Amino acid sequence: MIDLRSDTVTRPTEGMKRAMANAQLGDDVFMEDPSINALQSRLAKDFGKEAGLFCASGTMANQIAIKVHTQPGDQVICSWAAHVYHYEGGGMARHSGATAKLLPGERGLFKASDVESAILAENIHYPVSRLVVIEDTSNKGGGAIWPLKDIKDVAAVCVKNGLSLHLDGARLYNRLIVDNTDKKDYASSFDSISICLSKSLGAPIGSVLLGTKEFIKEARRIRKVFGGGMRQAGMLAAAGSYALDHHVDRLKVDHERAKQISEVLDENPDIEEVMPVETNIIVFDVAKGKKADDLIAHLKEHDILAFATGPRSIRFVLHLDVSDEDVEKVVKICRDFRF
Repeated sequence: MIDLRSDTVTRPTEGMKRAMANAQLGDDVFMEDPSINALQSRLAKDFGKEAGLFCASGTMANQIAIKVHTQPGDQVICSWAAHVYHYEGGGMARHSGATAKLLPGERGLFKASDVESAILAENIHYPVSRLVVIEDTSNKGGGAIWPLKDIKDVAAVCVKNGLSLHLDGARLYNRLIVDNTDKKDYASSFDSISICLSKSLGAPIGSVLLGTKEFIKEARRIRKVFGGGMRQAGMLAAAGSYALDHHVDRLKVDHERAKQISEVLDENPDIEEVMPVETNIIVFDVAKGKKADDLIAHLKEHDILAFATGPRSIRFVLHLDVSDEDVEKVVKICRDFRF
């Protein structure tokens, strides 16, 4: 079965399993797990931040960040397509008591002017605008990449108005590798960053939250409150470290394969539109009068799994468990299918 539902479905490679088995362990709640400490320090140094915190998931890292940055009743400004709004169980309201201001913008991207217009005036009737969240790449935007200038412009608006800026970097390395963007220059715009290791990088679990020492100190407290304090979890961090060592450069392969498949989909008369492909995600709409679920069932008959993102919308995600032979089969099926 060729699983294109998500890049979360990958399984640890043999090399990653060996790294996990050989990991040095300690109690992370006591901050004594050497493998976790090494991963946190490595990523903090790579991105020019003071400290890091290993978390069980990207959702946990994002929700901890929102909790640190906000007080109950505050406003979080993000895209209409944001993962923190759509796919984290209403966490910003549930955990932080925060409200969401959703910005328009093609493929989940917005401009500094959008942020500026969304910031509320000082008034006892209004929530306090406190935090802006950027998601790069944009999942619902088909893996769209944020232009660095737009990020810096948004950051300038945040500084001017006293707002914090958080990055949901679920697929950050997919974004960085496209044009070899400098990590520290990119990260300098953000007050906090979450980096997922279990998506396209192929680790079985884990994200790292980055920020100042003071921010991470408070984040550690909130992680404990959320039930996220882990003990001898160094084997999970070892998987993340292995992924950083061995799985970053190959992300370009996923991007190339995604473009190859998207070009074939674009030629199929049963497909109405394919979003521009920049990274490892393909989002496309079936023709009017047809249903995404019908195509998904058709693909499953050919041992291809896909994910519906709407009544007519389907997502493919390329990842390290998809082989050249798998891509050849997907291309053939996508060229020939009629449903």
